[in-house]
Amino acid sequence: MRFLRIGEAGAEIPAALDDDGVLWDLSSLTPDIDGDFLASGGLDVAAAAVAAGALPVIDDPADGSGLRIGAPVARPQAVICVGMNYAAHAAESGSEPPTRTVIFFKHPNTVVGPFDQVLIPPGSTKTDWEVELAVVIGTRARYLASPAEALAHIAGFAVSNDVSEREYQIEISGGQWSKGKSSETFNPLGPWLVRPSDIGDGSGLRLRSFVNGDPRQDSSTSDLIFDVAQVVYELSQYMVLEPGDLINTGTPQGVALSGRFPYLRPGDVVECEVAGLGRQRQVAGQGRS
Repeated sequence: MRFLRIGEAGAEIPAALDDDGVLWDLSSLTPDIDGDFLASGGLDVAAAAVAAGALPVIDDPADGSGLRIGAPVARPQAVICVGMNYAAHAAESGSEPPTRTVIFFKHPNTVVGPFDQVLIPPGSTKTDWEVELAVVIGTRARYLASPAEALAHIAGFAVSNDVSEREYQIEISGGQWSKGKSSETFNPLGPWLVRPSDIGDGSGLRLRSFVNGDPRQDSSTSDLIFDVAQVVYELSQYMVLEPGDLINTGTPQGVALSGRFPYLRPGDVVECEVAGLGRQRQVAGQGRS
């Protein structure tokens, strides 16, 4: 079962896509896929309603050829990111693998739909792509006693593109990365949200990215330095994770920062995918000053 939001930006409706490719309207259950819906166990309720055939069907293929697909979770209160969480990416960035989680934040309004345009900031010459496994929190997590408790607090997983402006992030950062992470459209998310019961604990998932059809990143979440459970556990020691919060768990090697590939230019096409979670596609455009 895959959960998504369809419609124009700001007017999306909640939906579910079943294994037969049928798209079901969840509007009778909830106005949106948001923190309140997730905290109430809404995804399981919706899955049961779909299985019973108790919801109306939407006549759209949900493959990007019809209605717009928005981010699969509405208005995250926080977008929390883990840096340098793949050893090979740390190496290509010129850093030693971290011994503790590296945490930074993105502005929540960076989250856009999986097929929306990514806007390169005015004057930017170092806008980069980063395919990541995203975690969406389902129930409040605070001071978890162990990583083993983490999965019960996860609503689902999705594909994320942690778009980054490297000059802002590194050269003029002032010591913190969020400047290079928070430009508009810098977090395409989706197309779907998939529950742990349907995909597991986030381990062993292949991640890939492409620019203009050429392969860039190709790795697996098995190579995470800190796995999903460890990330959620550690974050809960420093902050209260709320339903609907989004966690980007890190990116593997193969980004432009490595020096092996050019940075993005207007007209470039970026595609990111995670096994079992779908594929997203953005065309880079020029942001306005």
